[in-house]
Amino acid sequence: MSKIAILGTGSWATGLARVLNDNGHAVMMYGIDQNEIDDINIRHCNYKYFKEVQLEESIVATLSLQEAIQDAQYILITIPTQFVRSTLEKVKPLLKNKVTVVNASKGFDMNTNMRISETIRSVFSNQEINPVVSLIGPSHAEEVVERILTAVCAVSLDETFAKDVQQLFSNHYFRVYTTTDEIGAEYGAAYKNVIAVASGIVAGLGYGDNTRAALITRGLHEMSLYGMIKGAKRETYFGLTGIGDLVVTCSSVHSRNFQAGFEIGQSNRAIDFMAHNTKTCEGVRTCKIIHDDVVSHDYGIETPIVDAVYSVLYENASPEETVASLMMRDLKAEQL
Repeated sequence: MSKIAILGTGSWATGLARVLNDNGHAVMMYGIDQNEIDDINIRHCNYKYFKEVQLEESIVATLSLQEAIQDAQYILITIPTQFVRSTLEKVKPLLKNKVTVVNASKGFDMNTNMRISETIRSVFSNQEINPVVSLIGPSHAEEVVERILTAVCAVSLDETFAKDVQQLFSNHYFRVYTTTDEIGAEYGAAYKNVIAVASGIVAGLGYGDNTRAALITRGLHEMSLYGMIKGAKRETYFGLTGIGDLVVTCSSVHSRNFQAGFEIGQSNRAIDFMAHNTKTCEGVRTCKIIHDDVVSHDYGIETPIVDAVYSVLYENASPEETVASLMMRDLKAEQL
């Protein structure tokens, strides 16, 4: 049995806490919301996220980061990416023993635009942590917490530690594969959020399955081109961390990125959403990072979907007119 400190008390933290608890490990969730802490410890639920899920009494939570970290062999990150660096900087002086950090947050560091594995390595030394492992794949917390069959990847530059985390999480309903293409998996996990916003927009505009199928397919091509420019392996995008994650995020009402796009599509403008949104929607920030990166470098690739989402989010372009303009781009042979 291992002790795992889980940074976060949100939906993904709760789903993965149940997986680890089912596997016989001791889990302690760290959060900053007293109501969520009380829900988990006293009422054995997390009502804010799951109205009808009763959690096991052995799943516990704390407001004390030191208590959560004490004697932990693993630290699992499930918090929004904009808080990862600041939280890890608080963890650093509390570490007494070398630990494995498992990242389950998807996106980029808000301050540096680094991939999250890079952020983790920039905070901790090799003497403080083992090689970083990320948990990436098509996995909505709403289904994981209900023990619905799910498959993901443990991603690490070091296959030994990927296999260790594979064993830590795997059970009869949560299957974990391994891969060492950290760049491909992490860029895929971030990029697909932008495509999911686009998917929500076309759904909100009233388009159907044909449109979404085309969007997902061309989105896969686009994200693989970008990933390979960054050093990813092309075949990664045909696996769970590529097309698997893309399909589920673009097709499910559980996806916050899809929901954001749907709201924008229904109103046919993004200005109200951008002004009033309070939910974590990684695709909005990721869209700007990728767009600005492509614009500032001569990569020799086209990113029409990211460009279109950027124009809707940041240039107040009409979603309906933007979708129409995508259809009127110069005709060409399909590139695979």
